[in-house]
Amino acid sequence: MDAKDFARQALGEKGTVSQVYWVACGGSVIDLYPAHCLVNATSKSIVSGIYTAAEFNAFAPAQLGPHSVVVTCSHSGGTPETIAATRLAKERGAYVLAMTNRAGSKIDNGEWPCWVYEWEDDTPQAARPAGFSLAFAAELMAAQDGYDGGEALARGLAQLDSIIAAAKPRVAADLGPRFVELCRQHDFLYVLGSGPTFCQTYGFAICSLMEMQWQNCSYVNSAEYFHGPFECTEDGVFYFLQKGAGANRAIDERAERFLKTHTDDLMVLDSAAYGMADVDESVRTYLDPIFFYEMNVTLRGERGKAFDHDPDVRRYMGVVEY
Repeated sequence: MDAKDFARQALGEKGTVSQVYWVACGGSVIDLYPAHCLVNATSKSIVSGIYTAAEFNAFAPAQLGPHSVVVTCSHSGGTPETIAATRLAKERGAYVLAMTNRAGSKIDNGEWPCWVYEWEDDTPQAARPAGFSLAFAAELMAAQDGYDGGEALARGLAQLDSIIAAAKPRVAADLGPRFVELCRQHDFLYVLGSGPTFCQTYGFAICSLMEMQWQNCSYVNSAEYFHGPFECTEDGVFYFLQKGAGANRAIDERAERFLKTHTDDLMVLDSAAYGMADVDESVRTYLDPIFFYEMNVTLRGERGKAFDHDPDVRRYMGVVEY
């Protein structure tokens, strides 16, 4: 089944969908964020919410029920919080769609529909969780709201494959050496971004750098930068700005203007300069995060090679009791 089939199944069971909730942990919840943003910015009949699974279990939304769709994702297929959230959603009467990379895993157990995806270097972006969840959201809205952006979204997802392939070596060459050098000079950095891309600002910090490189850092929303965090800005403080090509670009540009004159350690990754400006403006905002994820992978790889730190090495996750 593809995204359209699952959307039809959900609407066939529920008749009308009033809420869609996206629930996962870590990198998986990050992948679902663009779809959440698309629904909230586009649909007049569906309210979207996004939760880390433990919080969904601790205080599930009051509206969760027979007219809800809940999409969960566990890459490993065994994330306890996500499995519990999936089961809770089903018990409340929601249509549940789980996603995983592991067929036959604990989340792919036959209790609910489950989409099993591949995760290889050559897996198209449309066939990964971020792209699939966007397509699923578009199909829900097309059927219920008459949303007509699905074709532009599909074209954009297809474009991403070549855009990313071309951008990776360029970003490695253009930004990699300075990123490595600034990481050598600084024990800490701030990562900034906004809009749907903020999920990858968060992801670059907590997944690529903290988890996979043991690099101390923090994430700041570019829109919130001027409401407190900019007071820490000065020479010698390392800032990395993810400059989007979509509707949030002006927000990032404002932060960039200030940073350029208040710190000497600023790096900017501008998605528009690496191909995203060629994507249809109506969907570019929601596809930018996928681009930034792949560049996060590239830069953590460059750092990992320079620091002799394999991104797959863990000292706590899956190693000790927690």
